[in-house]
Amino acid sequence: MGQLSGPSDPSADAAWHVHRDRKGFFTDTSICIGCKACEVACKEWNRNPRDGDLELTGMSYDNTVALGASTWRHVAFIEQDAEQISSARTSGRALVGLGMPSIGAPQEDSVVDTVSLDNAPPDTAPPDTPEFRWLMSSDVCKHCTHAGCLDVCPTGALFRTEFGTVVVQDDVCNGCGTCVAGCPFGVVERRADGTAAPTTREGYRKGEQPPVPKRGVAQKCTLCYDRLLDDETPACAKTCPTTSIKFGDHDDMVAKAHERVAELHARGMTEARLYGANELDGVGGTGSVFLLLDEPEVYGLPPDPRVCTADLPTMYRRAGAAALGMVAAVAVSFLTGRKR
Repeated sequence: MGQLSGPSDPSADAAWHVHRDRKGFFTDTSICIGCKACEVACKEWNRNPRDGDLELTGMSYDNTVALGASTWRHVAFIEQDAEQISSARTSGRALVGLGMPSIGAPQEDSVVDTVSLDNAPPDTAPPDTPEFRWLMSSDVCKHCTHAGCLDVCPTGALFRTEFGTVVVQDDVCNGCGTCVAGCPFGVVERRADGTAAPTTREGYRKGEQPPVPKRGVAQKCTLCYDRLLDDETPACAKTCPTTSIKFGDHDDMVAKAHERVAELHARGMTEARLYGANELDGVGGTGSVFLLLDEPEVYGLPPDPRVCTADLPTMYRRAGAAALGMVAAVAVSFLTGRKR
């Protein structure tokens, strides 16, 4: 299966005869203002229904809770006090020795005035204070290099596109839910209301909608596959007013992410760190890279995601060795019995 050792361009593994550069997102949470324009644009373009009655959930100003079958972009609001801000910056400094960009002398633990720097562009970050801030983050499917949902699907409903992304074909999905369990990020969900996105690769190319809605099929972000086919930007990135959501060639997005972290560290925001940019992690890196301002767990993200099929080669080898051992034991027992 070659898990965790494949190329950074997964479309090559999928044997696409037409080479296209891998596409992806870079979501810079440091300039997210929580406007939810990306959520609305995603639902509008993909004709996804609303989730629930839109009442506040008690999780700050969050009214959609998490990603799901009908919410392919989710904006989280996480409130932090001075102690939590200081803790985030301390843990961020510790990452410098683990491969994060080097920084100069750290500034005092207070919010840096990023707008006053000479010749610096206006910073659109929320108006934080030393005593309080919101961490706002627009989450989305990670489109992993090694996608567990794709590996475990028994019907072939999920496929790897020529852009390196992962898409569900709902006319092939039987609603078994195996992909739901196979996603280490909890992104995939089965939809119960009967609406669905276009069903086939050809349907996406023609801009079709399914003639008969299906219930119980798995749904998630497609990275606007239909728009990619027309060389257009995904709806969420097109709509984001602060450019918190950036879209482009995956390698370019990773490079921009590293540059942004170095910039924030130079400004004293040592809490900045990347998520999904490491090709040696448990999913081979992700197509959706994030700049976070605290530990992944604070955002509801697993700190060390691992594709569920990563250990299959080792399991197969051990099972084979065990089977050979049993055969050898039976053979020895048989030969010994004959001698007696």
